[in-house]
Amino acid sequence: MTTTFDIDALRAMIIGIEHGTFARAAIELGRSQSAISMKLKKLERQSGVRLFVRKGRGLVPTEAGEAFANYARRIIALNDEAAKSVGANVAPETIRLGMPQDYFDDVMPATLRAFSAKHPNVHVNIRAGNNHTISEEIEAGRLDGAIAFFPKSAADKGQLLCDLPLLWVAHKDMQEPDGDSPVPLVLFNHPCLFRQAALAALDGAGERWRTVLTTPSLPAVWSALRSKFGVGVRIGHNLPDEILDVSDWRRLPPMPPVELRLLQSKTASPLARELTVMLKETTLGTMDKQCPAAVAR
Repeated sequence: MTTTFDIDALRAMIIGIEHGTFARAAIELGRSQSAISMKLKKLERQSGVRLFVRKGRGLVPTEAGEAFANYARRIIALNDEAAKSVGANVAPETIRLGMPQDYFDDVMPATLRAFSAKHPNVHVNIRAGNNHTISEEIEAGRLDGAIAFFPKSAADKGQLLCDLPLLWVAHKDMQEPDGDSPVPLVLFNHPCLFRQAALAALDGAGERWRTVLTTPSLPAVWSALRSKFGVGVRIGHNLPDEILDVSDWRRLPPMPPVELRLLQSKTASPLARELTVMLKETTLGTMDKQCPAAVAR
């Protein structure tokens, strides 16, 4: 007997995975949490494999669940495309983009304005994350498109947009650390590409260092630097006025540049692919002054 999956159950699965909670799926679909739970259990019975495991108070997809979710997204997209073709009402499509927090003030709003002007009824979900997470989310189909930083020559990761130098940055009134004390650092949490580059450079130069503050938040980094807690590592994009490039300080060794790359999921819908193209164009336009050669890529 042919197995036929419930489209509402598939929607509940995808919404729950994307938001990290199936309570949100119940709200969006107008169902009780117990009803959503029953639908997920039915999917597991029909598929014959375990799709979810409990983590804390929630459920996360297993490896089989991740694979099944990719098919679920495609089934939902085809269902909605067929409904649109005959004029039936469908829920607005949700497109999921990822990007570093460095681009939240200019690239994100400019991209969304351009896209919303053409597609006002499409919902866009923007996620910030470290590069390792963004890349994994793209490969798993949990993000449709993204820009992210990578080490130099990461040729297997998407499309190269621009090479960017890493800078040591500090508040304009901070004093250069003397030779007797460890270099105080304000860094993102591990794992972080910028953090790894900074520590490798300092260790390679034989410089002592200590972490004063670690955080997953770029605004928290800026706040700590404004308070003159230490030295940070960023690209030159959107540096606050009072935060300066101090890469010429004697104890701060040079670091290798990073690559800014465009990523796109293999399961991205036509609208998601269109938005990813807009993301690329907006990013290149914004980065023109820092990377003039990038526009020709």
